[in-house]
Amino acid sequence: MTSPARPSARRIAALLTGFLVLAPAVTGCGGGPTGGEVTSITALDYYTDGTEHTQWGDMLTECGRTVGVRVEQTSVPGASLIPKVLQQASSRTLPDLLMLDNPDLQQIARTGALTPLDGYGIDAGGFARGILSAGTYQGRVYGLAPNVSTVALIYNKDMLTEAGVAVPRTWDELKAAAAALTRPGRYGMAVDANATFEGTWQFLPFLWSNGGDERHLDTPQAAQALQLWVDLVKSGSMSKSVLNWTQADVHDQFVAGRTAMMINGPWRIPALNQDENLHWGVAPVPVPQPGRTPVTPLGGEVWTVPQNPSKTRQEKAARVLACLNSPSNMLTLAQEHYTVPSRTAVAAQHAEEIPSMSAFAESVAAARARTDELGVEWPRAATGIYTAIQSALTGEQTPEVALSHAQQTATGR
Repeated sequence: MTSPARPSARRIAALLTGFLVLAPAVTGCGGGPTGGEVTSITALDYYTDGTEHTQWGDMLTECGRTVGVRVEQTSVPGASLIPKVLQQASSRTLPDLLMLDNPDLQQIARTGALTPLDGYGIDAGGFARGILSAGTYQGRVYGLAPNVSTVALIYNKDMLTEAGVAVPRTWDELKAAAAALTRPGRYGMAVDANATFEGTWQFLPFLWSNGGDERHLDTPQAAQALQLWVDLVKSGSMSKSVLNWTQADVHDQFVAGRTAMMINGPWRIPALNQDENLHWGVAPVPVPQPGRTPVTPLGGEVWTVPQNPSKTRQEKAARVLACLNSPSNMLTLAQEHYTVPSRTAVAAQHAEEIPSMSAFAESVAAARARTDELGVEWPRAATGIYTAIQSALTGEQTPEVALSHAQQTATGR
């Protein structure tokens, strides 16, 4: 999925500043400087949902068995993970295996708390470029994601057929289709435009596919992307309530028949499948012009090996990490969680077996990591973007003015 709610960038930066002093003293939980026989290692993640926690626990257990260790899994709420990691760093109790939401990796890697994976002989071949970028800091890979996610256009097949509307592939087609599908009690289109990183996440496909760049938000390309959303709201094809909707709210509107199309992720598929009367399809996010490739953001988590005086513990953790990223385990995890395997060849196999994943797999091949351009400075840009969305969709500012302010937020000037 996307980034969970978590502490502000300023709060994290302050915590990281303190951690820089402590990093050299960090030790792995239960490990001694000389290592010795290791029969168990610890793992930390934010998979607190009962089913998800069990599925990942089973996979960690199985991978631990192949390595010859017991993996002791701990899960904390998403918003608590980074504070927990920093607290563990200060108390010298970092886990042996650490999962991070991919936009957070660079912030933790720069503290020196993580080890580069190239020292363990882990196979990083066959991964999509954006996925490797998400796990890279200063040119070295510190984390690998067994599977990832992104967003696409999900539509109600019956509603489109009734209105005589084809699945939109371009922005002009999207506006025309949304207008034709709108009627009393139903909007043609829905997005999550709320004032969080989730709102930014949903806007990125429109920004990036139009050549917009988070390094330079005050450009015509960025303004055109935001103007598209403004036009959909002004025309009545999209509810102004999108300013407050989460991705879960957008899903609920779609299932209830109150919107005919939505931008959302593959994690919604299990719930969509539960309604036998709901006939839905998935297509790539519409692009500005025919023939362009949509550029969407990568969601998902990377697994890392924290620094530890016990090289034996590090090596065991790295072998478990490699096991999680094996092609067969990627496929198993993707099937369980409706995500996309990170190796391109495995993603193609997954899409063939589950057609509803095809558009997501296609989009992942060209997807980008949110930290690809700005690294640890990404949260400031993300804040500027969702603030601009709010200002433009409420009519307080034009897209140009709103994005000019976003650029100031992103650069601190």
